[in-house]
Amino acid sequence: MHVVVLTLNRGRGSGGVARDQVQSLIGAGHRVTYMYAGMSERVMGADNLDVALHESTVPVHEYLPAAEAEQRRVSAMSTSVARSYAADYLAAIGGIDDVDLIIAHHATITAVAARTAARERGIPYVVFAHGTGIEPRHHGGYADQVWEEIARSLRDAAGIIVTTEYVRDALVLPLVDVPPGRFLILPCAVDPTAFEPIPGTDIKAKYGLPERYVICPGALTYAKGPQNVASASRFYSDLAPTIFIGDGDIADELATALGSRGRLLGYVPTVDKDALICAATVLTAAPVKREHFGIIYVEAMAAGTVPVAYSGGGVDSIVTPDCGVLTERAPRALGNAIRSVLLDDWRRLEMSAAGQARARREFGKDQLGDRFVKFAEAIACRAEVE
Repeated sequence: MHVVVLTLNRGRGSGGVARDQVQSLIGAGHRVTYMYAGMSERVMGADNLDVALHESTVPVHEYLPAAEAEQRRVSAMSTSVARSYAADYLAAIGGIDDVDLIIAHHATITAVAARTAARERGIPYVVFAHGTGIEPRHHGGYADQVWEEIARSLRDAAGIIVTTEYVRDALVLPLVDVPPGRFLILPCAVDPTAFEPIPGTDIKAKYGLPERYVICPGALTYAKGPQNVASASRFYSDLAPTIFIGDGDIADELATALGSRGRLLGYVPTVDKDALICAATVLTAAPVKREHFGIIYVEAMAAGTVPVAYSGGGVDSIVTPDCGVLTERAPRALGNAIRSVLLDDWRRLEMSAAGQARARREFGKDQLGDRFVKFAEAIACRAEVE
């Protein structure tokens, strides 16, 4: 079959998920057209299509403050502006022949374009409803007419993919009446081999790190909560420093709050990020909002590093008691939990082994890719029968 996989833009998390799906479909022998605005990362074997926009500003579901000048959130657009962007994606799909299935990432204008194109062709479409696209509506985002078009795209979709039950039950279903049986819960995947230490490399020596350290990866923005981790570090800094990787608009403020209890490494290449997670003793995070998924916790488990983090949201379905620790949403509770893990080597080793097994069993790229392909094939096959 010929599948169109459509995303708003390159994306950080959702873009990676989309590219994994494209590769899985190609691996199963299907033709795939992969498309988004501002095409900068292509997938080998796919028909890669850059969506031509009517203006240079790129529509996004969320943006980092530093990129605000070049990006525009759909949830803050007027109805006329949102529809003009949706028309760009619809026009791009219209130029593709012999399509059997459309998969649109984000319940936003991409889903609206997918619905219109699918209805014109008489084919099914699927929406991957990432929480970051849905959540703004819970806080008054999206013009009402735009949201109604998005909601219609969810109600009429042949299938809806979400990463966790939390996204389905707390974000989608309170807003849109969709039969639960139409959902596929498909976690974000990891490639476990990416977190195997590379022989002959010493990431600790490269960055001047001690034998034991706590790592906190992610954007240094208030919403991501690195300030909470800095506060928590007061309760365990005598045992291990806290190392932050990533950059953002509160970096200077965070460095001051952290003081001598750790370091900010800033942006590091992906291969170094993976190696730093592998070499860490504990991985932690404390976001202000409840996370919809939380790929860093899966990466930690795949690396054999124990995750200790705030409970709530999708993370509760990732980190189980045998693999890590989830705490109440308070820096003191987080810091004390990290301290207890640092002090108990045997417990930490047991969690490390259990986490690696769980990551391979539940979040492995190959297993989840196969599940996705079977879901897509079943929808296309059902459409042919009907």
